[in-house]
Amino acid sequence: MTIDSHTHVESPLAHQFDDLEQQRAAADLGMWLFLATELMFFAGLFLTYFLYRLNDEAAFAAASHHLDVVWGTVNTAVLLTSSLTVAISVHAAQSRDQRKLTQLLAATIGLGTLFVAIKGWEYHGKYQHGLMPLMGLPFRWDVDSTRPGAELFYDLYYVMTGVHLLHMVIGLGLMLVLLVKAMRGGLLGDFATPVRMIGLYWHFVDVIWVFLFPLLYLIGAHP
Repeated sequence: MTIDSHTHVESPLAHQFDDLEQQRAAADLGMWLFLATELMFFAGLFLTYFLYRLNDEAAFAAASHHLDVVWGTVNTAVLLTSSLTVAISVHAAQSRDQRKLTQLLAATIGLGTLFVAIKGWEYHGKYQHGLMPLMGLPFRWDVDSTRPGAELFYDLYYVMTGVHLLHMVIGLGLMLVLLVKAMRGGLLGDFATPVRMIGLYWHFVDVIWVFLFPLLYLIGAHP
């Protein structure tokens, strides 16, 4: 922090770094290492899914046909749009456009909240139809030959989409913090690194959904 005799001026450079470029490189490295660990975690889930799906392809396809492709597609569009608003918000922060930055962060939060609401609506619909084999809830499935595989599909569906949803909620909390700071005039110019870092996290969560959507919703041809 740099201090003069009249005002307190906060420096974007932390004391442990020699210059801003070194600080940005360290931030990038830290975030990419974090995302790499997250990627390995999701890779384990994807591998588990593929192994069980190969064992009972017909049951997974039958269970997938009970998911709502329309809402899944809407949510995909919502997330991709939010990725666009995040990308533009990074540019707004770097170009010191506070008004545009706050508007885009608010739009991202709105889109993320819409995604969470739609996912919650989908979960509620599955609960009403007895397709939520969690915490002892009854699983209603009228095709005995595919029941074990279908129940396993829904177990994986809730684990994979639930973990993704948790990441979304965390991302929304981070975006809310950014919005508050942006409204106070921070995060502009050399202070834009947090916007870029959280933006990378947001893009990562979006990319995970882009893989989840076809794997869960588009198995085979929906009637």
